[in-house]
Amino acid sequence: MTKIATSSQLRAARNAIGWSLEKLAQESGISLRTLIRYEDQIGVPASRSGNLECVIVTLETAGIEFIGSPDDRPGIRIGPPKSPTV
Repeated sequence: MTKIATSSQLRAARNAIGWSLEKLAQESGISLRTLIRYEDQIGVPASRSGNLECVIVTLETAGIEFIGSPDDRPGIRIGPPKSPTV
């Protein structure tokens, strides 16, 4: 299943865990320019090559849960970071 999130959810998630765009770029391996573009769009950002899904997984690993759907009350929940699986 492909993971999706809105630009607003991405901004909220990043801010909730206190990460800068630079930190998210470092942790996700996605370019700063791409992350800026994602956060500047309205709705679900257009994405190629699984980049959006990579950002979502990075934020989820940091403790974010994406809730709702893009069309119905999208939001986030903040929890503890997930332990890396071995």
